[in-house]
Amino acid sequence: MSVFYEFEELDAFTTGAVGRPGERIFFLQARHGRQRVAVKCEKQQVTAIARYLERVLNDLPPPDDKPMAGALELAQPVDEVFVLGPIGLGYDRNADRLIVQLEEAGAYDEDGEELEGRDGHIRLYVTRAQAASFCEHAVKVVAAGRPDCQWCSHPIDPDGHACPRMN
Repeated sequence: MSVFYEFEELDAFTTGAVGRPGERIFFLQARHGRQRVAVKCEKQQVTAIARYLERVLNDLPPPDDKPMAGALELAQPVDEVFVLGPIGLGYDRNADRLIVQLEEAGAYDEDGEELEGRDGHIRLYVTRAQAASFCEHAVKVVAAGRPDCQWCSHPIDPDGHACPRMN
């Protein structure tokens, strides 16, 4: 299945998680008008995107405004078009937009052979204000998970934690 979306204008670019801490599923979502697209991703991918965008934003003038907080909530239902694999990030100086390219993760059969016909791409042109808001929101979403153990740094489950350093 080949999927390609390109959003030159965005109403929202956000991230969110569904589920309880320790079992959360993370998503990236882009919206423009009635069109919206979401990809399932890992928490570490959300963090990596936010860190990159922050580094680029540090070299640019601050944004003039920020989207309303409500624009950062995941629009429901969240139906992902694919699972996120490679991520491309850049900056278009002429358009003053950060470029976020999301590509589908490869799917493999039981023998480890890559399945053909899977080719998802999403290209987003994000304003400085949207990128700054995404970064702030991503930090909150990622931090809302399980707290880390102060001794071993592993996540503490709601039902307890067997700390290897406290044996």
